[in-house]
Amino acid sequence: MNQEELQEARVNPEFLSYLKEKEEEVIETKSIAGLYEVLDTLLVLDLDEQRIHNVYQEILKVAFDSIEERLKDTKKLSLDNDDIYFIRSFYEHAVEKWSVLNFDGARELFFILTQIIEDKKLSDAMKIHLIACANNKDMDAFYEEDVHHLDVVDNEKYGYFIHEFNFDVEEYLNNNSKLLDEQYQQLKHLLN
Repeated sequence: MNQEELQEARVNPEFLSYLKEKEEEVIETKSIAGLYEVLDTLLVLDLDEQRIHNVYQEILKVAFDSIEERLKDTKKLSLDNDDIYFIRSFYEHAVEKWSVLNFDGARELFFILTQIIEDKKLSDAMKIHLIACANNKDMDAFYEEDVHHLDVVDNEKYGYFIHEFNFDVEEYLNNNSKLLDEQYQQLKHLLN
């Protein structure tokens, strides 16, 4: 959408009414995909900040409940269907904690992600995030020093996540295996 189309959507009463109905519907049905659709629309249109916050809080409630159930079932999440939205919500919440230097909170969420994602590439990326948080490395330094900045994401399913790095991932994880083992021992209680 160009700026003119965005402005038109912001003031179009029919569209705004539809968006409000959609928001109420997805909150009621607890549709994580629908909640993200509404959230992304609210963000693109730069609408009411409190409304954006409320939708995001609903996403977190739905995601935490669903992931808690998954942990009980020991079934891992894929990057298909609604699973990607559950992973995305946990990831975004971890990054939010990390951005305010809540290393322990972020570390816990990244740890859980390493345990529940079936995709090896993304799981390894979460381990790298976990290592950074365990070392109290602030997010800006991590982003500047460790992240490989791509012009185009090779696979859109990874588009929500930092997953490319300036080093060999396997070698990095091997070099940090002791730290990862320590983190597992400290945090495994979160899986129960």
